[in-house]
Amino acid sequence: MRERAPKLVITFRSTTDAMMMEKKCPEGTGRLIPVPREISRGCGLAWAAEPDQEEYLLGIMRENDIPWLEKKIIEFYVF
Repeated sequence: MRERAPKLVITFRSTTDAMMMEKKCPEGTGRLIPVPREISRGCGLAWAAEPDQEEYLLGIMRENDIPWLEKKIIEFYVF
């Protein structure tokens, strides 16, 4: 049976906001993914990261005025 691991998922209003998040975040702090079915809000792109990165990522979004819609912990299958 495959393992599952929790990930923090943050959705955005627009693709521009999602791309700005990718530009402002250092390598290794997450990546853009399609919005999971469990959420289905926003522009179609979301940021996925380790749950312990939440405060750090919220700080980056505040500093760079990157608006977000929703943040949620979702369990994904590990490959």
